[in-house]
This record gives sequence, C-alpha cells and structure tokens, in this order.
Amino acid sequence: MPINDDVKLGNNVKIFHPQLVNLYNCSVGDDTKIGTFVEIQKNVTVGKRCKISSHSFLCEGVIIEDEVFIGHGVMFTNDLYPRATNEDGSLKTDDDWKVVETRVKRCASVGSNVTILAGVTVGEKAIVGAGAVVTRDVPNYAIVVGVPARVIGDVRDRSQNTEMTASICS
Repeated sequence: MPINDDVKLGNNVKIFHPQLVNLYNCSVGDDTKIGTFVEIQKNVTVGKRCKISSHSFLCEGVIIEDEVFIGHGVMFTNDLYPRATNEDGSLKTDDDWKVVETRVKRCASVGSNVTILAGVTVGEKAIVGAGAVVTRDVPNYAIVVGVPARVIGDVRDRSQNTEMTASICS
C-alpha cells in the first residue's frame, strides 16, 4: 500500500508503518498520527493533531477537523444509495454518482468499530461510543452509543468530574 506523491502531509505527521497504509490525493495536518492499515482516499482532509487508529477507512468526501480521535476500524461511507450498476445494468463510474460529504468536528472522539453514514456531521467535542452506527447528525458535546446511535449524555456533564478534561481541547 503506497503513500502517493499527491498526498499533502503537514509537519511532524507520524505514519507508523508507511508501507502498510494507503493514502492518495488527500491532506493530513501537522502533528497527526496515522496507524497501520489505514486508507485515506482522494479529497479527504484530516486536520492537525488528530489520531487515526489502525484499520480505519476514510473515503472520499470525509472531512476530519483538528484534534479528532478516530478509533480502530472506523468506517465512513460517502454514498446514500450505493449500487454497483446503473438502471441499464452497466457498471457505475465516477460520473454516475455524487459524493456526499461527511464531517467530524474539532475535538470529537469516534470509538472503535464505528460506522458513520454519508452526510452525517459529528459535532464538536462529541463522543461516539464503540460499535455505534451513526445515521444522523450528532450534536456538539453529545455522547452517542448504539445501533442506530442515540444520545445518552453530554460531555460537559461528565467533564466537570475529571481534572484531565480541563486540558483537552479547551
């Protein structure tokens, strides 16, 4: 798996096993860490100081803002109604569909094995619990879990009880 020449890497980007990732025509911000077996496709933007954990897939149309955590095995989609063929049976090409943008806002955390459907926005400082399937927008500061993901709390309610949170994404 290559890192193509068309990839824009910021300063101090750490790719743990460059020979075991697939990055092409994407942009990765300063101080971001990328784990093994990650694929980042064309026209994806990953912000500064992010962590993209192993086995994650960021398809075309995904925007990851600064200071975002992406857990292991996170999958993004970019088509609301995927099909292999057109009505006439011909194989679809890039001209036969439109990429649907998906965004993860600043300081959000996405747990391991989460699937995020096309067109969704995960709000600032939100937390998506491991294994969730995100089918609709996640509000800023929300904690969501389940299939489909549902709001179960607010990060601000929990952060008042931990010293560590004061220094994270303030």
